[in-house]
Amino acid sequence: MSEHGTRVDLEAVACLYSKSLEKYGATSIGVGWPNSDQHKLRFDKLAMLIDEDHSEISVNDLGCGYGALYHYLVEAGYRISSYRGYDISSEMLVEARKRLPADRVVLSASSALEARADYSFASGIFNVRFEESDDAWLEHIKRTLANMHEHSTKGFAFNLLSTYVDYRREHLYYGDSLFFFDYCKREFSPFVALLHDYPLYEWTMIVRKP
Repeated sequence: MSEHGTRVDLEAVACLYSKSLEKYGATSIGVGWPNSDQHKLRFDKLAMLIDEDHSEISVNDLGCGYGALYHYLVEAGYRISSYRGYDISSEMLVEARKRLPADRVVLSASSALEARADYSFASGIFNVRFEESDDAWLEHIKRTLANMHEHSTKGFAFNLLSTYVDYRREHLYYGDSLFFFDYCKREFSPFVALLHDYPLYEWTMIVRKP
């Protein structure tokens, strides 16, 4: 377990998703979502960050898994000039390499973005904290959001489990949407949107650059 302000140990999280991939394959369940409809709904909300339909865009996908977001964006009609996927599970990256076009995709074994793109996304990567304290995990999230801000020219989007729930699992992290809205407004941009009006126990934050 990490103390406040120190780096968190993500090895258990990587192991969780590698085992899930082995058990369920490259499916929504394999990356922790109950079904494909919920998986798509999360992408629908995250994609509201993109404010253009016809221009080519570059994308950072932090916690890319097997590359589902890439295929979602292409099927939705977005033209992707380059896509950088990052994941801490080596098995997920192996699967992503099988499924994504090598000519416009770069994959990295990393928990942080390393290159700038128009838009950066993180879906579900903050949910599982295992034995990390809430304080240590919050600092981890803050560092990750700062990294996303630094490497996004037009904006970034992420989601978190909501605190507006009537049941909590001890190994999961539930984010206060009002805190994060205020934090993003103060630290990153005046143009922030909180999406908390869809039928999942989570919320999505959209942060657009001025």
